[in-house]
Parts: sequence; C-alpha cells; structure tokens
Amino acid sequence: MVKRLVLFLIVSMFILTMTGMSNAAQWAHPELLVTPETVKANANKPDWVVIDCRDLKYYAKGHIPGAISLGKACKKALRDPSARVLKDIPKYEHLLGKAGIGNDTNVIIYGEHKITDSFKDTTVAFWVLEYLGHNKAHVLNGGIDAWEKAGLKLTNTPTIKPAKTFKAKVVKNRIATTEEVLQIAKGTKKVPLIDARSKKEHKGEDIRALRGGFIPNTTANIPHTDTMDQMKDPKTGKDVDTGYLSPDRVAGFYKNFDKNKRTVAYCQTGTRSTLTYLELRLLGFKEPANYDDSWIVWGNNPAKYPVANEQWINFGRLKKVEGATKKLQEAMPKKKGK
Repeated sequence: MVKRLVLFLIVSMFILTMTGMSNAAQWAHPELLVTPETVKANANKPDWVVIDCRDLKYYAKGHIPGAISLGKACKKALRDPSARVLKDIPKYEHLLGKAGIGNDTNVIIYGEHKITDSFKDTTVAFWVLEYLGHNKAHVLNGGIDAWEKAGLKLTNTPTIKPAKTFKAKVVKNRIATTEEVLQIAKGTKKVPLIDARSKKEHKGEDIRALRGGFIPNTTANIPHTDTMDQMKDPKTGKDVDTGYLSPDRVAGFYKNFDKNKRTVAYCQTGTRSTLTYLELRLLGFKEPANYDDSWIVWGNNPAKYPVANEQWINFGRLKKVEGATKKLQEAMPKKKGK
C-alpha cells in the first residue's frame, strides 16, 4: 500500500513538472538570440561577422575578439542625422559590403548594458538589417556583459574583414510610414499599435516635442526596458533591467496580441521601438513593423496629426528656466585668465 502511494506521488510530481515545462513560454525564433559560446565559435569564420554596436571609443578600450566596429555607434552609422533610415539604399550596400557583410553572411550584433542606449544601438542594427532583407542577423543576449560574465576575454586589437558584395532586398512591411499610422489613428485601418516610450511620456507628463500624449488608437503602452529581465538595484531597491531577454517575461507583455496580425511599434525616434520589433520577431509575430518617424514627427505637427491626452509644452516655463539659468551663470565667479 505504501509502495503504491509513493509510486503515485512520484508519477503525479512528474506529470506536474512536465505540464509546467510544456506551459513555459518559448521563443518561436530562438536563433535570433545567441549566447557567448555561439559568438566564440563563429567570430573568426569567413561567413560570420560580429559587430560591436557601441561607440568607437568603447570598442577601442576592449571588445570581443574578432568583432568589427562601424566607426561609430550603430544607431548613428545606420541612420541619418534625424535618426531615420537612409533613403539612399546604395549607401547601405556600400557600408555593409565594406564591413565584410555579404548576403550570405551571418551577422551577430552586440552592445553593453552598462552603457546607456547600447542595447538600443543593437536593436536598431537588427531592425535595419531585417528592413534591408538580411535575415541572418542575430543579437548577443546580454551583450558584452554576458561575454565577460562567461569568463571570456576582451581584446583591443581591431578586426577588419575582407570586403564583400551586399545587395539590399528592402522589406517594406518592416517599416510603418506616418501615412499608415495616421490611418490607424483615425480608425480606418485596424492595426495594433504599441507605444514603447516611458509611462510618463505616454501620459504627456514628459514632453519631448511640441505636444505630449500618445497616438490615438494605441493598443498598449509597453515601456521598452520593462520587457527585459529585472533585478533589484542594491542602492535604490528599485527594479532595473539587466539587458537580458527571456521568453517567459517578454511573452507576458504581448499575451493579448494576435501574432497573425500586423503590429506596429513606436517611440520618440523609432529607436526604443526597435527592441519591441525584435521581441515580436522572437515571439513569432507574422508582420511586426517599426514606425520610423515616431513621436519626433508626430508630436511636432499639430495641424496634421491628432494626439490623445494632448499636452502642450509650456514655453512660459521654459523661458523662466532659461532666465534663471542665465542669472545663475552670471552670478558664478569667473575663473582667472578667461
């Protein structure tokens, strides 16, 4: 009797364990995220290129052996001064080909969590490559931090790959235009819209254009760093992101979305929303897109584009701040010799 009871309990625990495992979220496209071990195994192969997406000064101090730099942070190297994709596609072809990237090249991209914006540099590069039709782009989960945590060494010796020929095959549906988003805002096009900005930006409390608020018919506000794995900051006790993505956490934010529908993400400059794009790709969304113009265009054109919970920037307050700053500067003692 006792043996039967023990056997029953063991079988029950096994079933519960297996059920829990089957219910755990999984990436639909796990190949888009890679580990330090994958980077190490492929960095020096002729058909692989590893891009350090950080600014050149960080690359010079120490980078993953075999990694190249584009000469500046990826979000600057791969976009125009207004933070939008280049209209001149041949420029991309020249830049990527010169970097040693051909149409058959696997590209691994990484940043550094300790550097603000570094992960966004990484996802901008991922999205631009996919927009150009290059479906062999991968992101190092956890960035260079994960590499060092794995006990792997850095180098300050630069790498230059032999030039290759890159021919873009632009995938237009991976970018959302302002015209399309206007249709969504007016309700004439039924497409889910995700605001990847902070909660304060979404509410109009943090205004970074003429107007604050959000685009009408926005489906959800999912701040980009919230989707990353979290840890407690030992100094503040607050939750902070770790720079890692895991399927369980990410899937929870998008559980109410239909993966078979086109889904558009936006932020201030179409930068943070590239992380949303990567996450949607990882989860198997059929047609994710990044709104490249984003709030910097939408929020600065009141005559053309409607805003929900519209808040206007307070120019009077800005004038007061400017005046107070000027008085403070005048009151400060000037250094000798200047």
